[in-house]
Amino acid sequence: MSDCVFCMIAEKKIKAEILAETEKVMVIKDINPQSPTHLLIIPKKHYRTLMDCEDNELLSELLQTARKMARELGLGDRGFRIVINTNEEGGQTVFHLHMHFMAGRPLLGRMG
Repeated sequence: MSDCVFCMIAEKKIKAEILAETEKVMVIKDINPQSPTHLLIIPKKHYRTLMDCEDNELLSELLQTARKMARELGLGDRGFRIVINTNEEGGQTVFHLHMHFMAGRPLLGRMG
């Protein structure tokens, strides 16, 4: 999608600090971090929201990438949060499927 910021990052038309990359997924630092560690895990292929993605292998890779980043950053035992905001009421502001990976401090708002 030509006007999607994450598509442009995936195509390397916009610079971003890339921490990891596979054929299907990339991990970048969030430019407006909400925690000491705030990464975005994004598929290179455009899906507007989680509800538009039927690629179960890709969805699995997103979660596996989060786990890999937690291990690499030494956060697996300390803890981290992953969030996928979906549509307006879910808080999504960039309409390209992506996962927030946040860690580095106690995160408020327990969900279970």
